[in-house]
Amino acid sequence: MDITPVTRTAVSDEVFGQLVAEILSGRLAADDALPGERELAERFGVNRHAIREALKRVQQAGLVRIAQGGKTRVLDWRQNAGLDTLSQLAAASALPPLQILRDISEMRRTVAADATRLCAQRATDAQLAAILAAAETYPADSTEIADTFGPDLDFWTCVIDGSGNVAYRLGLNTLVGGFAEIGWQTVVDLGLGAEYADRDAHLALARLIADRDAEGAHRLAEELLGRTVARISAAIEK
Repeated sequence: MDITPVTRTAVSDEVFGQLVAEILSGRLAADDALPGERELAERFGVNRHAIREALKRVQQAGLVRIAQGGKTRVLDWRQNAGLDTLSQLAAASALPPLQILRDISEMRRTVAADATRLCAQRATDAQLAAILAAAETYPADSTEIADTFGPDLDFWTCVIDGSGNVAYRLGLNTLVGGFAEIGWQTVVDLGLGAEYADRDAHLALARLIADRDAEGAHRLAEELLGRTVARISAAIEK
């Protein structure tokens, strides 16, 4: 195990982070047994309470199984972890960043397109007005993709809130975290402005939602967000 002594105050957070990185990187494989609390405490240079708290969080993340009086064994994260592990996968370099970015983008396309359909059907008049207003904030003349990140997040947050689907809302938070962990500069370097900088497409999408054209909104959202998926997939294939 590649462990360094812990010096910061929130020691259980640091222990948790290092254990997660060991598991997601594959240095601790599925069914491997972790050392006991006493040995872990010695390796990390912390007290056993910090180890116990960290292990509890690792278990809650679906990465280990703690047996009462027995060994703590690593679980296969592909079978047991939840979506909240996504940003940690990126941080641990468990998968190539472009693959994670593509997978996030594919899920984003599917969820967001369905959210537009639901939003057109369910949103209140006030929510529809907020969506139209958010679409107007996309910059009209900026050539910088980074200038569109804030307006884009605001727009899709309004759409997903208007869909009334709390699972989609929580999923949005996770996907944004995954993007941030990989780094927005990667998005810029890939030249993903085909989607982010298309102000007219977002205005058209907002109008379809406001007109309660659920199917039309779904089609346009799928096409719009599919541009990013296509660019990332092309970069992977190079």
